Amino acid sequence: MAMAAPTGSAAPVAPALCGHLALLLLLAAPAAHGYSFPQQHTMQYWARRLEQEIDGVMRIFGGVQQLKLIYNENSNLFEVKENVPRKLVEKVAGDIESLLAKKVRALKRLANAAEKFQKAHHWQDNIREEDIEYYDSKADTEYDDPDGEEIEREKSNSLKLEFTDDDNFKTKVNYSYAAVQIPTDIYKGSTVILNELNWTQALEDVFIENRKEDPSLLWQVFGSATGVTRYYPATPWRAPNKIDLYDVRRRPWYIQGASSPKDMVIIVDVSGSVSGLTLKLMKTSVYEMLDTLSDDDYVNVASFNEKAKPVSCFKHLVQANIRNKKVFKEDVQGMVAKGTTDYKAGFEYAFDQLQNSNITRANCNKMIMMFTDGGEDRVQDVFEKYNWPNKTVRVFTFSVGQHNYDVTPLQWMACANKGYYFEIPSIGAIRINTQEYLDVLGRPMVLAGNRAKQVQWTNVYQDALGLGLVVTGTLPVFNLTEDSSDRKNQLILGVMGIDVALNDIKRLTPRYNLGANGYVFAIDLNGYVLLHPNLQPQIINFREPVTLDFLDAELEDENKEEIRRSMIDGNDGQRFIKTLIKSLDEQYIDEVFRTYTWAPIKSTNYSLGLVLPPYSTYYIQANLSDQILQVKYFEYLLPNNFESEGHVFIAPREYCKDLDLSDNNTEFLENFIALMEKVTPDSKQCDNFLLHNLILDTGITQQLVDRVWKDQDLNTYSLLAVFAATDGGITRVFPNKAADDWEEEPEPFNASFYRRSLDNKGYIFKPPYRDAGYRGLDLENNTIGILVSTAVELSIEGKTLKPAVVGVKLDLEAWAEKFKVLASNRTDRDQLGTRRCDPSSSCEMDCEANNKDLICVLIDDGGFLVLSNQEDHWYQVGKFFSEVDANLMSALYNNSFYTRKESYDFQSVCAPEAPSNTGAAPRGVFVPTVADLLSLAWWTSAAAWSLFQQFLYSLTYSSWFQTEEVAGDGMEARETSCIMKQTQYYFSTVNATYNAIIDCGNCSRLFHAQRLANTNLLFVVADKPLCSQCESVKLLQAEVRAPPRDPNQCELVDRPRYRKGPHICFDYNATEDTSDCGRGASFSPSLGVLLSLQLLLLYSSTSRHPLPPAACL
Repeated sequence: MAMAAPTGSAAPVAPALCGHLALLLLLAAPAAHGYSFPQQHTMQYWARRLEQEIDGVMRIFGGVQQLKLIYNENSNLFEVKENVPRKLVEKVAGDIESLLAKKVRALKRLANAAEKFQKAHHWQDNIREEDIEYYDSKADTEYDDPDGEEIEREKSNSLKLEFTDDDNFKTKVNYSYAAVQIPTDIYKGSTVILNELNWTQALEDVFIENRKEDPSLLWQVFGSATGVTRYYPATPWRAPNKIDLYDVRRRPWYIQGASSPKDMVIIVDVSGSVSGLTLKLMKTSVYEMLDTLSDDDYVNVASFNEKAKPVSCFKHLVQANIRNKKVFKEDVQGMVAKGTTDYKAGFEYAFDQLQNSNITRANCNKMIMMFTDGGEDRVQDVFEKYNWPNKTVRVFTFSVGQHNYDVTPLQWMACANKGYYFEIPSIGAIRINTQEYLDVLGRPMVLAGNRAKQVQWTNVYQDALGLGLVVTGTLPVFNLTEDSSDRKNQLILGVMGIDVALNDIKRLTPRYNLGANGYVFAIDLNGYVLLHPNLQPQIINFREPVTLDFLDAELEDENKEEIRRSMIDGNDGQRFIKTLIKSLDEQYIDEVFRTYTWAPIKSTNYSLGLVLPPYSTYYIQANLSDQILQVKYFEYLLPNNFESEGHVFIAPREYCKDLDLSDNNTEFLENFIALMEKVTPDSKQCDNFLLHNLILDTGITQQLVDRVWKDQDLNTYSLLAVFAATDGGITRVFPNKAADDWEEEPEPFNASFYRRSLDNKGYIFKPPYRDAGYRGLDLENNTIGILVSTAVELSIEGKTLKPAVVGVKLDLEAWAEKFKVLASNRTDRDQLGTRRCDPSSSCEMDCEANNKDLICVLIDDGGFLVLSNQEDHWYQVGKFFSEVDANLMSALYNNSFYTRKESYDFQSVCAPEAPSNTGAAPRGVFVPTVADLLSLAWWTSAAAWSLFQQFLYSLTYSSWFQTEEVAGDGMEARETSCIMKQTQYYFSTVNATYNAIIDCGNCSRLFHAQRLANTNLLFVVADKPLCSQCESVKLLQAEVRAPPRDPNQCELVDRPRYRKGPHICFDYNATEDTSDCGRGASFSPSLGVLLSLQLLLLYSSTSRHPLPPAACL
């Protein structure tokens, strides 16, 4: 417990009277050897000496005033331009609209052509594989089996193509052909697939024509309802190392384009008859069903026997986002089979969920998905009560497992409620039968005709073929054929998609004129970011789209919630706010002012925003028309000048099209110099704004060297280096040798010290970050430096801006000694070793003479140790102070010197957690008897084909029988997406001096804390702890993996964030034909294929090799 005696305007704690008395007595009482704890006025005196020393050094070496003068003297070499937020937003939104509009035109041409080609196509019953010419993208893909041996590829009639490297696609392509991808579990020789390949071949000409009209087009894709994907240009398929289970119909972009949003309730029969393999089939079916839902959908999952209850903590429909689906998937594993079946309980629960109008939901397609092993009750009375005669809720029934129950009641339920009946006899039938309900939902869209042909833009996701982060424009493709009675066909043919790389959209946004802390962002109707500097997903091959909410990309507050709502509503606006931001290194929190300006991107479901700090209203635009001056300034970039003028790091920006980028700044500088010998800064292939500003800042910082740095002896003030960094991209470090230990980013806009200096007044200290496990270096051989920086604020013709940051690098060991002297009773007249008082007299302790009894430290605004009078603390400089003295840091926090901010990083990657079930071979795999093997009827049965599928999926879902979560497409076993919990500390608004006592009985400690003016430092003086009784809980600052269910999704869904779904819904059409409402699982594979696969299944049933499925497209 810490009791404080504040002196200042604010008191965070109101201590008891006895606490005041105890503190006064302790302050007055002499400590060991006759020394007493320093009085408050003494420590304030020490603080002033520290402030004066820091300010003096920065005035001499920082060169802020001199640099201001240099800018003013060279004002004829640049103009001060203004950023007008509303105009910038309007222009960028218009540019993005134009970019996407070009893609939409190509998309509509493709969709119209596909419908025309399919309508003109004549079905061929006797079509053969030899009759079709196409490039099979997987024909050239090599797979390795788990033992490292190459698997023999099946024979293919695929075209043999040649490919060339393409910078736009970042891979090898062939522009003369399209490629075809067919899912592994679909027989490419079937009549349906061959006819599909036949008519879609005509799309190649349209693909090529589209590219001629718009050479910037990226992937053009047709995803067919049969599972065939045809994409242009052709390139070999990027498959995983083993089994490829990519199916276009399960991709979020396809699902979004193929149906309107859904409200879905999944009910699972958990009566005693479904135990064992059947229950496991049901659990996996729910997994797969959840994966057919997108963020526009809402869902709940319940189990039922005599009663129905939700499987998770969700009591109502919740958004089918990644986090909520993860909760469902985890909790579905806890379902246990017992009791008897009561369909009435399950359906009544489901209808009640769908009728709840007090919650956010999709308000479009409504459906119930029931998984059961069979039953006799048709629960007609329930349907009459809740669903008839309008039948607004579709019912889909799934008969799961191999059993002899009468399935007629299940078929009747589906047919009587505009749904569909499916059979899932084995794991191999799960994927196909949990996605085909989308064909039923697509009927009203097809019947609506052109009204339903709405282009939709997806969330951000990772492209399967190497483009990086993309969005996709989608458009449904309808079957326009009519039957003999002139009835319209109601089947969706598929979805057409065109990709747009996020980098292409980013190129349309301003960057460097906005300054280091200005940026552009964009969100969709869900509030998910399309553009944002904090959109940085760590996993590059994942199954789900990237769904980072704007309020998770930034630190949430009421102002941002209102801005987000306005953007989702399609409004424009502007607001000046005070808000909290994280530093780039995520160690610090700053309270800043920002102007948010936003407007919708017309003809899309996106909204664009611009964030500007006040000091970025204006920026410098260099105008170096004097070529002699250009050459003079450019020479300061040459390495042969570094010894006399200091080392120059240049920001790795795209100054010219032909400039080779490099992570090594020395190599990048060499590339830059070599290019500049061939082109001029005014060349059309170069960005004149970037180049002129870079060269101008090279000359301006060189003048700082001549006027300030060259004339000073850094050693006199124990400085390792002085430096200047600029908006133009120059970082100059003096002397040259100091560059060897320079660890900051060469891009100032990506350097934490640079961005924080702009947002904070005064001198910003930045020690080298050390995590809790850091054990230190040999200080004699390794000099540790502490950065101190401050922004240069110019005022030119009444326009204020901050174009540069200057600073020094302190020698830790020398400044630690200096710190002890400044926080001591030694005066300037004192000789070394002489004291104002001695142990025989009763006088105050100080940080130099009494360092065995007194701890004196400087801690920065993030709670990190900067300087200490304790030599054993020196190797801990840069650590969070709780790792150094947990008791004292807790007291500072409890006395409101620091405030804590907790947040979550939803884009992290973690090592996989150890599986809970290991060592068991797969159980429950059906192995046919000898009689089965000898029976020709068995080989041509559905059981044999589903067994083949079971084999394929058992390779991928190796742990399925151990009820572990199915791995996502492309996810490698060594890493997985996860949520990290971050904690940052920052100064509270209290700005006072405190004396306080940490009350631990006989082990009480006194401490004093005071903010140092014009810095981000807290000066703390405290007794050394006398015993361990004062130990307290250590405050944690390091990022940690969030524990399960943290953040608490169960609570978050009760206060959902504002969102909007698509503005048009197609869930009903009076002319819909619902007579096609159910079938079982039936397949007709070849006998040879099945025999080979069955033998392979028998061979592999004892091996367990987890295989990652394919990545996203």
